[in-house]
Amino acid sequence: MSAHRQPVLGILGGGQLARMLALAAAPLGVRTRVVDSAADACAGQVAALTVADWTDKDALARFAEAVDVVTFDFENVPAETAQWLADRVAVFPNPQALAVAQDRLAEKTLFRDCGLATPAYAAVDTRRGLDFALEVIGTPAILKTRRLGYDGKGQFRLRTAADADAAWAVLGAAAAQHGLILEAFVPFDGELSVLAVRGRDGDLRTWPLTRNWHHQGVLSLSLAPARADDALKAQAGALARTLAERLDYVGVFALELFLKDGQLLGNEMAPRVHNSGHWTIEGALTSQFENHVRSVLGLPLGDTAARGPALMFNWIGALPDPAPVLRTSDAHWHDYGKAPREGRKVGHATVCAADAATLAARVDALAGALGRQAQAAPALAELARW
Repeated sequence: MSAHRQPVLGILGGGQLARMLALAAAPLGVRTRVVDSAADACAGQVAALTVADWTDKDALARFAEAVDVVTFDFENVPAETAQWLADRVAVFPNPQALAVAQDRLAEKTLFRDCGLATPAYAAVDTRRGLDFALEVIGTPAILKTRRLGYDGKGQFRLRTAADADAAWAVLGAAAAQHGLILEAFVPFDGELSVLAVRGRDGDLRTWPLTRNWHHQGVLSLSLAPARADDALKAQAGALARTLAERLDYVGVFALELFLKDGQLLGNEMAPRVHNSGHWTIEGALTSQFENHVRSVLGLPLGDTAARGPALMFNWIGALPDPAPVLRTSDAHWHDYGKAPREGRKVGHATVCAADAATLAARVDALAGALGRQAQAAPALAELARW
């Protein structure tokens, strides 16, 4: 970076991930500009905001001229928009990686090509095709949109083949637009994610494996480092490296995994900083947000080691009282500046400690003060086994 001019990072999408990227960029001397169609996008509270649609080429051209490099904070930015910008300014991750992650069928195919097993799946384009897929995949199964679904949206769980009509009534219209995919339901033993970052020079680093718990399809808790044997950790890291190199990926990404009978199964890849990596802000030597900024600007990557165990609570719909969090030692409060709304991610809190026993005591006390004992219970049970 020049000592005379601050570089400018452009971000497509102005949600909480863009907000945290902007906050991580500032200490590095990096300014940020954000494009979003919403005038109240929460990243606009901490970064310059351009309000524009993804098809507004005039606004996007002005944006491209004002920034040095472009990234994105969610994977539903049209790949065509990313490619249009890539013809004018550096875009990382590259539009190919974005396009693959936007299509669940292409994503699952890539996983298998890279040696990552997945649940059984089949493309579905018609009502008759759903019946055929059910004969092959069996039930229970999950019918999903191939594109645009996230946080449990665009999905229908079929317990038996008799649910096919109901599933088609909900998702059939999407089949004509983007296609559907039927995936076998996996009664997994646990949900894991590996966060990785790859620099423009090919340097790749991973954060410790993270254990996740979801509620109604939305992340509720993340515990890091996950309790797992060294072989499993090494396998997850090797798979992340293979994917990144295959896509010539630059930036942070998350590989979401199911653990079943000691085997890792690929669920999804998020081509961006990720909710399950929020613990890294206080819990790692370098956060996912800082390393993403470093990587896309071509700066050396930071150390991804954990400082100690950490647990992240995700706040959905509305924020709880922050006072119990602020009173807890080594607990950190994050308010995204978003209006409350059912199902909306509005903030998180991360509790850190030097060891598992201290973390468990802090989390137990905090959950009790917040009335969140049920939410914290699975993580406390996991910590008790350490």
